[in-house]
Amino acid sequence: MNKNEVPAWVLSLELDEIEFIKKFILSSGSLKELAKGYNVSYPTVRIRVDRIIQKIELNSKAENEPFIAYIKQMAIEDRISIDDAKRIIDKYRQERSNT
Repeated sequence: MNKNEVPAWVLSLELDEIEFIKKFILSSGSLKELAKGYNVSYPTVRIRVDRIIQKIELNSKAENEPFIAYIKQMAIEDRISIDDAKRIIDKYRQERSNT
């Protein structure tokens, strides 16, 4: 898969969230094993999974907004950095929620 094919929802994740997903897959989807690996309780891991799910769902919906899709596409094409794209999108969402 090349850079242009990376789904926008993946780009919205932080590095530690991607690492968490990797460990989840490597533990065959076992939240119990994941909790052991992180040395935390099962409910703590479940909360983290739920937050990542919400973030993915939110970003999947946001992809339908033309401005956000445009900014993400610019980041995918290396026309702006991913960090700058995140800041622009965060500012855009903040401004929209204030109106």
